[in-house]
Amino acid sequence: MTFLQPPPVLGNQFTDDRLLRSYLTRTLPEPMLREIAPDLEDLGARAGGDLYASLLAGYDDEPRVVHWDPWGRRIDRFELTPHWQEMAKVATEKGLVATAYEKRHGQYSRVHQFALTYLFDGSSGVYTCPLAMTDGAAKTLLGLGSKALIDRALPHLTSRDPKTAWTSGQWMTERTGGSDVAISECVAKPVAGSDQYRLYGVKWFCSAPFSQMALTLARPEGNPPGGSGLALFYVELDGPDGARNGVVVNRLKDKLGTRMLPTAELELTGSLATPVHGLTDGVRNITPMLTITRTWNAVCAVSAMRRGLALSRDFAKKRVAFGAPLSELPLHVDTLAGVEAEFQGAFLLAFRAVELLGKEEAGSIQDQEARVLRVLTPIVKLTTGRQTVAGSCELVEGFGGAGYVEDTGMARIGRDAQVLSIWEGTTNVLSLDVLRALRKSGSMQPFVEEVRARVTASGDPLGKVALDALAHASAWFEEARRRGQPAVEAGARRFALTLGRAMELALLLDHGAWAIREQKDGRTAAAARRFARNGVDLIVDVDDLAEASSLANDSPLAGG
Repeated sequence: MTFLQPPPVLGNQFTDDRLLRSYLTRTLPEPMLREIAPDLEDLGARAGGDLYASLLAGYDDEPRVVHWDPWGRRIDRFELTPHWQEMAKVATEKGLVATAYEKRHGQYSRVHQFALTYLFDGSSGVYTCPLAMTDGAAKTLLGLGSKALIDRALPHLTSRDPKTAWTSGQWMTERTGGSDVAISECVAKPVAGSDQYRLYGVKWFCSAPFSQMALTLARPEGNPPGGSGLALFYVELDGPDGARNGVVVNRLKDKLGTRMLPTAELELTGSLATPVHGLTDGVRNITPMLTITRTWNAVCAVSAMRRGLALSRDFAKKRVAFGAPLSELPLHVDTLAGVEAEFQGAFLLAFRAVELLGKEEAGSIQDQEARVLRVLTPIVKLTTGRQTVAGSCELVEGFGGAGYVEDTGMARIGRDAQVLSIWEGTTNVLSLDVLRALRKSGSMQPFVEEVRARVTASGDPLGKVALDALAHASAWFEEARRRGQPAVEAGARRFALTLGRAMELALLLDHGAWAIREQKDGRTAAAARRFARNGVDLIVDVDDLAEASSLANDSPLAGG
């Protein structure tokens, strides 16, 4: 009889997720958890059931843009995949954006929202990208926008009705640079007798260009160069007459991953736009949006790791090699354990940022917590992004050749993970943002005290690993500052990752001790031990800039 390998299957992604349920039990008031649990269970069932089946069935579907109608009119109409059309409906009805703005649960509203997002993302085909930008736009308009813009857009951005819901784009990147948006070339020209402007220029990477609106940067005529000379604008893609608002789609990007997500090059040919908040300081004014989108990125990163682990565990029980299931082979078990430890640390780190974001929005955050959040936001995004890239690589490899084949679904997980350390700020860009945040706060002390409090609460001697790593990082930071800015920048990535990993270990120890005490469950404590062995302190005491430069530029090493 011919052998056929049974494929991995998923169960209910809420009830099967021990860490998520444990975290919510500890974090949320019991009546609230009891209220929202049925909704989480329903989405968990769908994420492991019909939504996942739909994602697999459409593995080779991609969006397309129709540039012309049959009579030669330029229409630039996007045709999304059937799976994405269903995801739009599910996300709206489940309130993946709305939950944060309804604020039914006060400071816990963001935890509720991102628990839903975490369950949804793995089966969404990256529909979480437009949701993140929609959430970011809503946050930005509420914080900076005029009443007219808020009244116009917010009911659509936060709607639970698919017939009235909007998504928002985020058009920042131009041909001049990606992360360096301060050198944008897009020009804004005033409309006589109006407070509106017309925008001219090319936006080079525009995700979700099918959205009804977007927030974008442009330089009003006469403004100086640099980020302070840019302004943040609100643009709707269609004008009052239903025709395109001067937005021309040049082409869709042919990307490594996120292939259900249309990403376009757009040309703005006089698009009518409204300033969101004055005519200067555009880069500073996108900060609220980036805080939100980077948090989404981190939660989606841990969701991707969780999905890969769920499939890997089921596959390990079914795949027999060398006379035994993979789940009984010590080396395979050890490999999965290493990824599991990274996942659990990443999960707790991401949701700590979510907690603090919710407290900030509810007005219940303490000053020390607010200072931690400012430093933590870029750390969370860069740390979880790198962990997911490495973890997904291990998980794809664990499927052997089947992991490299598109229609198994594993190759997509590996490809899509690559973007999580790129968009919303690369690892290096965010490492420099950590340095800026520390300069602004004036001290690492609030961050160190948060780690110390978690370690103390756990009572675990392993906490010394986290505290020693932070002490080493602090000493390096002071020495590097003494040596000058180039030395600080050269080690910024290792510094930021050390801070992230120290916080993750502290959170693992704290939650692990709670789980043993309250749930008689030692698995997170075991994950903490494994995480510590994976390495926490990445600091290099002497960053030899001459050596680094010679290696990077393929020139003879200094000193021969």
